[in-house]
Amino acid sequence: MSPFLAFSRAVDAVNERFGRIADWLVLAACAVSAGNAFVRYGVSWSSNALLEAQWYLFAAMVMLGASYTLFRNEHVRVDLLYGWVGPRTRLWIDILGLLVFLLPAMALLAWMTWPFFLDSFLRGETSSDAGGLIRWPVKLMMPLGFFLVLAQGVSELIKRVAVLRGIDPGGVQVFTEYTRPEQ
Repeated sequence: MSPFLAFSRAVDAVNERFGRIADWLVLAACAVSAGNAFVRYGVSWSSNALLEAQWYLFAAMVMLGASYTLFRNEHVRVDLLYGWVGPRTRLWIDILGLLVFLLPAMALLAWMTWPFFLDSFLRGETSSDAGGLIRWPVKLMMPLGFFLVLAQGVSELIKRVAVLRGIDPGGVQVFTEYTRPEQ
């Protein structure tokens, strides 16, 4: 089990770094948005590149932050059953959800979006708007983001199986203790 847990820790570390990048992208998106508003209304100048940069940053923020959200166990879950069952049953619910829903969906989405990015990269696709940006960097965020969530899903699966086998992978209370969200 230790090689799997080492893999899990490596994936966690990578996704924690991408989560920090996503945090900084929020600031960058706000700065670009504020700068764009200032130059548009303050000096009557506008640029399609600034508008596109905003949604590029937003796309990167969402796609790179999704795996970190899963790592932190802060994703949305339907807690109809989850709040009423014990920790061991929660682990089995998580394992079932990971195996049946998350992992196949992320593998399929990563696989399906790779050609979308690759075509854009090979063609050197740029925005059709005047002064627009190249498109492949934002299209890369899709397969990269889905792959990162897939890897984090495998990491979460490993940690839950370890707990069921009586091994503490560290940070277990994050996903075995459940507190109902405040409404």
